[in-house]
Amino acid sequence: MLRPLFILLTSIAGFFAQAQAQSKLPSTQPQEFRVTLLGTGSPTPSMTRFGPGVLIQAGGKHLLIDSGRGTTQRIWQLGIKLGLIDAVFITHLHSDHVVGLPDLWLTGWLEPNYAQRNGPFVLYGPKGTQQLMNGLEQAYEWDIKARIADQGLKPENIKSVVTEVNKGVVYKKDRLTVTAIEVDHGDLLKPAFGYRIDYDNRSVTISGDTRYSENLIKHAMGSNLIIHQVAAAKEALLKIPAIKVILDHHTSPEEAGTLFSKVKPQLAVFYHFVLLAGPGIPPVTEKEVFELARKTYSGPMVIGEDLMTFQIEKDKVIQK
Repeated sequence: MLRPLFILLTSIAGFFAQAQAQSKLPSTQPQEFRVTLLGTGSPTPSMTRFGPGVLIQAGGKHLLIDSGRGTTQRIWQLGIKLGLIDAVFITHLHSDHVVGLPDLWLTGWLEPNYAQRNGPFVLYGPKGTQQLMNGLEQAYEWDIKARIADQGLKPENIKSVVTEVNKGVVYKKDRLTVTAIEVDHGDLLKPAFGYRIDYDNRSVTISGDTRYSENLIKHAMGSNLIIHQVAAAKEALLKIPAIKVILDHHTSPEEAGTLFSKVKPQLAVFYHFVLLAGPGIPPVTEKEVFELARKTYSGPMVIGEDLMTFQIEKDKVIQK
């Protein structure tokens, strides 16, 4: 009976040793402004494009914009403890933007070195965000109570603090400011927000899901970096009502190019690719998205990929 116990203890020790070994944090100085695409996909269960999520590292803070499928894994893949996420900002409550929340919230509470949140889970989002967290707390009540009783986890670290936002400044810490920008994701999909993050005279604007939005243009002006979603489908699919409904809620490559031309960022980046397909009809490719956007925009532009990182300097944006 001793050998199975020895194997079990060895496995547990190896698990914690691996967690320790993987947790080397990337070198980020407080004055740096770093933006990482954690996920650039859509509801499609892609293995290369996880659900939408953008990590902001600025002023010594770690802010997450949306928490789609796989954002928890991507955060740890960067070597960042889940417990270091200071706040999450939700653009809107479609499932592909929030399905990663329970994973980040619950896993970040655990004791291994990859987690270790010290304090409540801080969340900003549109009206309905509090109801979402209330529902998650009810759904995971057994797990939460069991871990408190069995593992002695601190109940204060699983609590959530939710702020339901309106347009305008929603977060301000020293020189770091987050502004919610009302966008247009459709008449029945309100409210929906993009976010602009400003730090030390540098800024990034993240669109969230939206149609072409003059209000987004207005508030994105002066941004060093703009990260914008995009949707497209082959012409043969446009007559299908379900496809048309989806496209009508998003921004086409040509429309995004027009927006970029007006904002004039140092760099424009596409993320959250909604590239639709049908029987015998392949999706529009990322290369085609780029070429279509070039019809209306000639400035610096990148097709975003998961784990692509951008360093925002005073006079330029560096892709890493």
